[in-house]
Amino acid sequence: MYINPKNLQRYTVGVLVDNEPGVLSRVAGLFSRRGFNIESLAVGPTQDREVSRITIVVLGDDAHIEQLVQQLYKLISVQKVQVMKPRNSVERQLLLVKVKAAITEREGLMRLVDIFKAKVLDVTKNAMTLQITGDNDKITAMLGLLEDYGILELVRTGVVALERGDGVMNSDLFD
Repeated sequence: MYINPKNLQRYTVGVLVDNEPGVLSRVAGLFSRRGFNIESLAVGPTQDREVSRITIVVLGDDAHIEQLVQQLYKLISVQKVQVMKPRNSVERQLLLVKVKAAITEREGLMRLVDIFKAKVLDVTKNAMTLQITGDNDKITAMLGLLEDYGILELVRTGVVALERGDGVMNSDLFD
């Protein structure tokens, strides 16, 4: 499948699946077989221990995303699929980053921590480990500023997302 790069949009897809071995592999494999590069993937159990939520961020166009949703529903373990609209959803990521932090640089780092509402998790003689949560733009902006200090190590989660309001993706739990 060829996707014209000029028509690419960012899509966040929420998928409720049976919480069982191999489901994540089958879902991710479907995206791969359809020619989608997964930009972000996060998975974890829901309030129902038998159900997991997979949140996947991909680039594509409307027609290909519609086909992808139809293909996801053909997988036996998939219960529900939701393509989230940016204005109607809340997305967050988590970043843990270890930065060079000599004593003379800590004041500037602490200003960034305050501005970005980050948390200091660890401090040593020469480094600080920070935690930042937020949307993609906030995380990217913070990383750009931290590069001047020297990033020693980092890990970033995939996007997790929920639709705004009182609507529930697995609404049959409340019927």
